[in-house]
Amino acid sequence: MPATHFADEAVVRRLLAAQLPELAALPLSRLDPAGSDNVIYRLGDELSVRLPRGEWAAGQPEKESRWLPRLAPHLPVAIPEPVALGSPGEGYPWHWSVSRWLPGSPPEIGGLACPDRIARELARFVAALHRIPADASLAAGPHNGFIGTPLARRDTGTRVAIAETADVFDSAALTAVWEAALAAPPWPHPPVWVHGDLHPGNLLLADGQISAVLDFGVLGVGDPACDALIAWTLLPPSAREVFRAESGLDEDSWTRGRGYALSTGLNAYTAYAATNPRVAASTGYQIRETLADFQRA
Repeated sequence: MPATHFADEAVVRRLLAAQLPELAALPLSRLDPAGSDNVIYRLGDELSVRLPRGEWAAGQPEKESRWLPRLAPHLPVAIPEPVALGSPGEGYPWHWSVSRWLPGSPPEIGGLACPDRIARELARFVAALHRIPADASLAAGPHNGFIGTPLARRDTGTRVAIAETADVFDSAALTAVWEAALAAPPWPHPPVWVHGDLHPGNLLLADGQISAVLDFGVLGVGDPACDALIAWTLLPPSAREVFRAESGLDEDSWTRGRGYALSTGLNAYTAYAATNPRVAASTGYQIRETLADFQRA
């Protein structure tokens, strides 16, 4: 089992005092709900602290600190701005990071006032990210959970999850969605930068528009299809078509992206639905929308 460590407030206070004493006196409050990879604290009014929860995410702070400043100038919306990279210490075993606080609130599924506008903004972000010259040193692999590699790597786990959720979802229909994605031709061009985890919890809205994209922990270079994920995790069908048209993703990429959305939705549903109603609702929506989209095609 990978090592885990929950950084409570006392640990964060000790880390700040030892490594960034100029920040140690600022108010500190943990954000909830946080993601599965990191514990996040707000530090004062202008900063946030992000600490990996487990060994699987331990490389994320260093990766983000290196690459986000290089990507940011090319993107149409704000992304996290690293301020400091902390080192292991005070009983905490991994690197951690301090970034600028980004204002806004995550969007709610079904609660978008102007979904077509949001779809266009997301499509512009995805297209801009994919246009940035990629660096082969960050090719998709263990550092990002192999996100952006061929879907065949996810086949066994996805089929197991389909079987495990047969009392909730139509397993035959989900299998058809998945097999269509597996059968789609692979990405035939050089790999591109991918965010890899575009869902509502990693977006911020302000004044009805996208103000920031968060959490580049699984950033890598691979198949752009994985960034179509947001089409099924947030957007209603009409706005989904707007995103598809403006993102530049071709039909085969769309089919692979839908398979990726199904696979990640099932993975999260089987892991968390029994204990987390919020995740059950969001991933249930994701799974049902991939199926509905496939059936409309």
